[in-house]
Amino acid sequence: MRPTPSLLAKGFWGRSLDEFKRLSDIVIKMEGIKGPSGPYPLFNFHHRESIKDCKIMSDIDIGGASTVNLDWVSPESQSSHPPNPHQPVGYARFHGNISTQLPKDRPEIKRTGYAAWRTKDRGPTMFGRSLWDIDPYSYLALRIKSDGRAYFVNVQTDSVVPTDLHQHRLFTKKPGEWETVLIRWNDFVRTNHGFVVEPQTEILRQKVKSIGIGLTDRVTGPYELFIERVWATNDLSEASAEDAPVVSKEGALKTKTGQKIAWRGQ
Repeated sequence: MRPTPSLLAKGFWGRSLDEFKRLSDIVIKMEGIKGPSGPYPLFNFHHRESIKDCKIMSDIDIGGASTVNLDWVSPESQSSHPPNPHQPVGYARFHGNISTQLPKDRPEIKRTGYAAWRTKDRGPTMFGRSLWDIDPYSYLALRIKSDGRAYFVNVQTDSVVPTDLHQHRLFTKKPGEWETVLIRWNDFVRTNHGFVVEPQTEILRQKVKSIGIGLTDRVTGPYELFIERVWATNDLSEASAEDAPVVSKEGALKTKTGQKIAWRGQ
């Protein structure tokens, strides 16, 4: 029986072939000299199997009561609100309910109320560990539809401290509608267990390990966020409402001295 392309891509040789094609394109297009000629796809939810390449997390792991789900939405069910009316594709629905209820049998737990998902670590290839090299790009782009809650984008690299995360608020301008959000890679903040790490260091841009989205606002009640795809780009015009003014907002992240982080909107 011949494996399908989606299954083959999950194997060692499939991943190696994808990496070989990517490296070949860089050489052929002379991107090392001229710079990248187009966007760099990182992850998408166009196919049902993509859900299997992600991991979901919530405070239920420490005895909390928040729920988390990551479901795939098929093209057939998108008749009313497709991400792209000219070419409908699948996408993911990140949803559940946030609860700040503390576990009764674990007095050491003082804080709950979070949920998240992230891409799983990718397997090795004949060229080494499979990591994303976003060094030639200025922005992370996400095609999403939000309910307006204060989500965070989480980026993990293959760094010395495996528990470090680089985080940024996911600012949206049109809750309830599909939009493209761009975030400067240099604007991400290095954190560890919810606190800002000092001194700050930039993302290890050549060794991005995983990307995900979390909700830590501790506001009880349901949440729902749709995600179609994630990519790296240098094209600022890809953002929705790109002419909107740059704004600064305070988020939930704090430094070790208790100061709130001021986020730049776009």
